[in-house]
Amino acid sequence: MLYMVIERFKEGAAPEIYRRFREKGRIMPEGLDYVSSWTDLDFKICYQLMRTEDFTLFDKWIDSWRDLMEFEIVPVRTSAEAVDLMLGRT
Repeated sequence: MLYMVIERFKEGAAPEIYRRFREKGRIMPEGLDYVSSWTDLDFKICYQLMRTEDFTLFDKWIDSWRDLMEFEIVPVRTSAEAVDLMLGRT
């Protein structure tokens, strides 16, 4: 299943977030897969598309970052999947 993860950086945390990322990577447990991400122009919010079949893996990943940001996790589907559902193809 796909999830849109909205990370809201704590005030002034962007430099530390990027330092940790550079040193340790995403720190994601096996089974939680990164797809793509976008960061706003002010370095306050990052939007990440992730995939997993085990939602509980988010807890392990978030534990490594919660000191620097807050998280919102939203289940999503692709536009193609939405079309198929609306047309009764699935």
